[in-house]
Amino acid sequence: MTAGLVKGEGFAVNASIIKADAAGSVASLINWGDPALSTRAVREYLDALDDEALAETLPKRLSLTAPLASWTAAPGGPAFFAYSTNYLIDTEHGVILDVEATPAHRTAEVESIKTMVERVEERFAITPERLIGDTAYGTAPMLAWMVERDLEPHVPVWDKTERQNDTFSSNDFYWNEEVGEYRCPAGRPLRSEWRAFKRQRSHVTKANTVIYRSSQADCTACPVKSRCCPNTPMRKIARSVHEAAREVARRIATTEAYQRSRCERKKVEMLFAHLKRILKVDRLRLRGLTGATDEFTLVAAVQNLRRIAKLLPQGPPITG
Repeated sequence: MTAGLVKGEGFAVNASIIKADAAGSVASLINWGDPALSTRAVREYLDALDDEALAETLPKRLSLTAPLASWTAAPGGPAFFAYSTNYLIDTEHGVILDVEATPAHRTAEVESIKTMVERVEERFAITPERLIGDTAYGTAPMLAWMVERDLEPHVPVWDKTERQNDTFSSNDFYWNEEVGEYRCPAGRPLRSEWRAFKRQRSHVTKANTVIYRSSQADCTACPVKSRCCPNTPMRKIARSVHEAAREVARRIATTEAYQRSRCERKKVEMLFAHLKRILKVDRLRLRGLTGATDEFTLVAAVQNLRRIAKLLPQGPPITG
């Protein structure tokens, strides 16, 4: 930042998995009170069990030397225990602003973006205008978090509603914000409720969606039913409670700025390629999440120093 290499306008985020220094897996019951297991890595794991997000995804395979490491595999490759290094970079010169070590689990990787953005804001008083990521960061709750913080989500929307056959997808239905209902291609309404209830209901499901249904009578007589709901008596659409944030991301995806962001995101991938191919950091030497954090932070500092040496041949400016 002192050298003027951080612009603070656009941030990009991504994750890469690194093999952990871990022994074989354990699937049987474990006596965690055994003094022989009283290592820092095990203590970190037991403390982390208080985290609801971790408790909901208890692993089927566990390493006693690195319990927080996740059992994972690259496509077509062998499985192994690993941690993820998560980078938050400034897109101007690819300077790494923050690093977060997490288990090699998509949910943990995606959630780390909140920690890093808030930490950079607290440490350096920098809040970017746009945040760049791949589809993994395009979930509805994450997009809503970005929009609430006035961060432009330059992220593809995670959308599984697109149908692979010739039937209508949810994008073929028109959303009427004023009355809070969809209109199908035939002009018929889809509503969250078709009759009034004495006690008002939110209709929000556990997945944070609201289900909109058509009238069975409308669908039965509809001439395009075979292209809409051929196997069900009526059509249903699950609308996310964060759909407004998803629409913001979709609008941004149509701009030229978004296309530039797609190119800038490659700067994170280049850092990971340099990390593994040039610096040879493809396996950790230290154990536990703390050890992973130390190694990931040190190697990121090395990459930033290399960036200064490359862009400023005379070295960073001396202050004080």
